[in-house]
Amino acid sequence: MSVTRRFKGYFLHGLAVLLPSILTIWLFVWGYTFIQEKISVHINRGLVHIIALVANEQVEISEKEVTAYLLVMKPELSDNEGELQIHLQRPEIWRNARVEQLKKTLAKTWIDGPGSITGFILAVIGVCVLGALLASYVGKSFWRTIEKFIMNTPFLRNVFPYVKQVTDFLLTNEEQKKLFSRVVAVEYPRKGIWSVGFVTGSGLEKVVNSIKREFLTVLIPTSPTPFTGFVITIQKKQTIDLDMTIEEALRFIVSGGVITPGSEHVAAALPRNSSEEEQ
Repeated sequence: MSVTRRFKGYFLHGLAVLLPSILTIWLFVWGYTFIQEKISVHINRGLVHIIALVANEQVEISEKEVTAYLLVMKPELSDNEGELQIHLQRPEIWRNARVEQLKKTLAKTWIDGPGSITGFILAVIGVCVLGALLASYVGKSFWRTIEKFIMNTPFLRNVFPYVKQVTDFLLTNEEQKKLFSRVVAVEYPRKGIWSVGFVTGSGLEKVVNSIKREFLTVLIPTSPTPFTGFVITIQKKQTIDLDMTIEEALRFIVSGGVITPGSEHVAAALPRNSSEEEQ
């Protein structure tokens, strides 16, 4: 074996070992950064504002600092000394100046410093609390009312059902079971080519009544994004039930067939043609 080939083999082996860990870490870092930038920062700013409103009386501030605050808020006072002095006598101006000074001080820790993780933790806790509330009878009734309002709102009703279907499919096992009852193999797009599909129904009623046979509605997902695909109606006897869970089938599709749980069961279940049987 040449040095180049050996180096290539070692490199690919190392890449195969490291890449899953690197991608996993990258996904978690990306998720954390997204939440920090889009959600946590606003929570932290709200916390800073509340703390500043409550604790501003403890802040000592000079007349010079209040004057600087006034000139920033109302630049026109720089040319009107009398009006500036009148504003300096107002207690609410001093209070607002103390609030702004405290907010700037707190922002260095709570927004731009290590305290910024507080917003992330509160966001996670908030989602958990919301989930617990919506899991109750009252919460479910309240949420159904909100969904009903959205479904009756123009434009929103054209988008919300599809977004909800995707998020429910990704995040709830119950929705997966409701949408996809089981995994089957079907000959698609032509005879001799077997595709993995999800059973979503019992076929079109008119077709079933006309043909007088048992049909299945099957979604043939595309790889690597199984949320799109082709819907076919096929006779039940032309499908093969696979000993595969929904999650295993999704991994098979997303990985492009690299991850093949129960592959030996599939191979054993597939019918053989006459030439193979003779051999």
